[in-house]
Amino acid sequence: MNHARKAIYNLFGAEPLSYTRFSLARQPDGDSSHVEMKLSAEEEEGGENGVIDHLQTQTVKPRNANRHLCCVCSAVALVFLIGFLIGYLSLRARMPAPKECVNGFQPCMDDQCASVDMQGQQPEPEPVLYWNALRQKLAEKLDAVSFQDKIRAVSASSHEAGTAADEDLANFVHSEFNSYQLDQVWNNEHYVRLQVPGSSPNVVSLQLPGRDRETLEVPKTYVAYSATGSVSGQPVYANFGRSEDFKTLGKMDLKGSVILVRAGEITFAEKVANAQKQGAVGVLIFPSPASPGLGENVAQFGHAHLGTGDPYTPGFPSFNRTQFPPVESSGLPRIPVQTISRSAASKLFSRMTGQTCPVEWSGRSSAPCKLDSGNPAGVNVTLQVNNVLVERRILNVFGLIKGFEEPDRYVVVGAQRDSWGPGAVKSGVGTAILLGLARAVSELVKNEGYKPRRSLVFASWSAGDFGAVGATEWLEGFAAMLHLKAFAYINLDSAVTGSRDFRFSASPMLKQLLKEAVTNVKGPVRLSEGTLPNKELPFRMDNAGIAFLAYSGIPSASFRFTDADGGDYPYLNTMEDSMNKLLSYFNSGYQLEATLRAAAEIAGRMAVRMTHDHELYLDFRSYDEKLLAFVGKVMRYNQDLKNIGLHPRWLLVARGDFSRATNDLRITIQNTDLKNKAACRALNDRIMKVEYHFLSPYVSPKDTPLRHIFFGSGSHTLQALMDNLSLLKNNKSSVDENLLRNQLALATWTIQGAANALSGDIWDIDNEF
Repeated sequence: MNHARKAIYNLFGAEPLSYTRFSLARQPDGDSSHVEMKLSAEEEEGGENGVIDHLQTQTVKPRNANRHLCCVCSAVALVFLIGFLIGYLSLRARMPAPKECVNGFQPCMDDQCASVDMQGQQPEPEPVLYWNALRQKLAEKLDAVSFQDKIRAVSASSHEAGTAADEDLANFVHSEFNSYQLDQVWNNEHYVRLQVPGSSPNVVSLQLPGRDRETLEVPKTYVAYSATGSVSGQPVYANFGRSEDFKTLGKMDLKGSVILVRAGEITFAEKVANAQKQGAVGVLIFPSPASPGLGENVAQFGHAHLGTGDPYTPGFPSFNRTQFPPVESSGLPRIPVQTISRSAASKLFSRMTGQTCPVEWSGRSSAPCKLDSGNPAGVNVTLQVNNVLVERRILNVFGLIKGFEEPDRYVVVGAQRDSWGPGAVKSGVGTAILLGLARAVSELVKNEGYKPRRSLVFASWSAGDFGAVGATEWLEGFAAMLHLKAFAYINLDSAVTGSRDFRFSASPMLKQLLKEAVTNVKGPVRLSEGTLPNKELPFRMDNAGIAFLAYSGIPSASFRFTDADGGDYPYLNTMEDSMNKLLSYFNSGYQLEATLRAAAEIAGRMAVRMTHDHELYLDFRSYDEKLLAFVGKVMRYNQDLKNIGLHPRWLLVARGDFSRATNDLRITIQNTDLKNKAACRALNDRIMKVEYHFLSPYVSPKDTPLRHIFFGSGSHTLQALMDNLSLLKNNKSSVDENLLRNQLALATWTIQGAANALSGDIWDIDNEF
C-alpha cells in the first residue's frame, strides 16, 4: 500500500507526504496532553515488521508549494468543467426549438423563420395580451372604423338576393376581407328557389252588396312563399295575429275569412300559420299604427315560410344540380298572403260595421277599428296573388382569422347582405359592423401581437330576407362537421335600430358572456349585468341565429339597440329603409356612429374572448336552471299524469343526472391544468357539445329541421309537451294520450342522453337508469 502511494506521488512529481499518529493513552504521570509525531514513509518502513523502533521529533521541511497549487487548481477546473457540462445539457433540454428558415437554405432571420420542434410538435402558443389589455386594444381599433361609410356603400341601391346587385355587393365584401389581410377569403355558392312578383301585379279588392267591385290597393310589395291564386272572404281583424289574439276573438267563426293583422310582435310566417289554423283563406298585413314617421301609403316586404332555408330542399343543401325527391317544407303556407299600406287598412276598416276593437288593438290610429263586417252580407275582400318561383344562384362570402392553437375550432360572426330595398338597417348595419370587426381583429393579430387560440370566421350571408336561406343552406351543406367545429354564432343583423334601449336573444350558454360584454361599453345606453335579464326576447323565426341554434345545435346570440321600450325602427322592410332615413331617425350622425361602435364592441368582446381563454367561455351549467324550471312546471300536473297511468319520476332522474354531470365537469375543470393542450381540448369538446345534445334524435332533420327541444318547432319540443299537459286541466277530453306518452318519453330520453354525453366516457355513466 505504501509503495503504491509513493508511486502516485512520484507520478505527479511530488514528495510523499508524512502522516501523523496520535497517542490516546494517558501517561503514567497523568499528563493527557496531545503529542503530534510526524513520520516519513521511509521512517515508517524502518521498523522491523512495520513496528517503529525509534521516535524522532522533526521539523517539517517546506514542500514545493507551486506544484501543490497547480494540482489543486487542476482539480477545481475539472470539477467546474463537469458541472458546466451538466448544466448546459440540462438547459439545452429546456430551450425552445431551433429556428429554421422556411426555405431551408438561408440563415434564419426574424419573421422569416419557422419554429421546428425537435419532437415534431409545435410548442403551445400563449396569448401575448391579457384580456383587459386585449379588450382595450379592441376598443382602440374600433374607434378608427367609420361604420357609416360602409352603410352608404351597402345601401346605395336595392340588392335583392341572387341579382347582379347582390353579386356586386358580394364581390365588394370579398375585396374588403382581402384588404384586411385575413388568412383566407372564399365564396360558397348555392342554387335556391325564391319567390318573386310575377308578370301580373297582386291585387286586393273590395266587394260591397249592390256595388261594383272596387280596387283597394295594387301593392308594389309582396310576401315571399305565399300561396298563389285568388281567394275571397269577409275580413276579420286579429290585432298582431298571435295565439292570444285569436283567443280574444272567442267563438267568432273564422272559417272562410280573410284575416287582417298588423305587423310586429311575431313574424309574418307565424301570423299566417295561426290564421291558417283558424280556417282562414287569406291574410292581409299592414304596418302597425304605432310606427310613427312611416308614410301612410308604404307597405312592407316579408316572407311566409315558417322555417329557415330553401323550403324546397328542407334538411338538404341547395348545391348546383343536386338531385332530391320532390319535397316541400311543412312550413309553407297553404293560403295567399299580401301586405298592404296603412291607408288601405284604414279604408277597409271604414267599410266594416261589426264589433268595435278592444282599445289596445287600435294602436295610435285615428281610423275606426272594427273586428268584422257585422253581418253575412257585409263587405267581402278578394285577394289575388300572382307570385312566381325562380331559381337563383346566391353567394355567401367568408373571411378567416386562423387560430394558433386550435385552428379547427371557430366562432362564426355573421350578417345578412341582401335586401329588397336599400336596406340601410336590414343589411347595411350588420354588414358594416361585420367589416369593421374583421378589420379590427385582423389588426390585433397582425400588429398587436395577439395570438388567438381558436379561429374566427366572418360570414356575409345572402337571401336573408327569404328566411336566413344562405346561412341555413351552409349549415345543411356541412351539417356533419359544423357541430364538431363551430362552437358559437354571433348574429349582427339589424344590430342598430335605435339608441335608447337594448334587446337580445341568446342560448343560455352565451348569456353570461353577453352580460360581461355589455358592461361598461361606451354607448348611448348604460348597460350592466344587473339590467340585462329584463332585456331578453325569444328568438324570432326569421333570425339566422335560430338556424345555428335549433338546426345545428350551435350556441347563438343576437342583439340590437332599439328605440325606447324596445320599439321598432319604422322603415325596416320597406323601400324607405335608406341612409337618409336612418340619419333622420337618430338625433345626429355622431349618435348613430356611437351606437354602431357600441354594437361592434359588444360583438367583438364576445368573439375575441372565446378565442382568448383556455376554457371555452360557454356556460354549460345554465341548462340546469332551465331544466329545473321545466320539471317544476311538469310537476304541477303530477296528479293528472297519475290519473292516466303516467309518472314524471324518470324525467326527474334524467334532470338529476344532468345536474350531476355538469357539477362533475365543473370539478374536473377546476382540477385540470388547462395549459395541458390535450386535457384542455378534451374538456372543451365536452363543453361545446352540450347544446348539440339538446337536438332531439327522435325526429328527422328533413321533416323537422328545428330539432332543439327548447328552441325548436314541432311536437318534440318541451313547449309542445307543456301545451298538451295543460289540456289535462282545461280540456281533458281533447288530450291525445298516446301523443302525450310519446312526448314525455322522448323528452326524458333526450335529456338523459344529454346528461350521458356530458358525463364523458361510458364507464363514467350511471347505468342503473
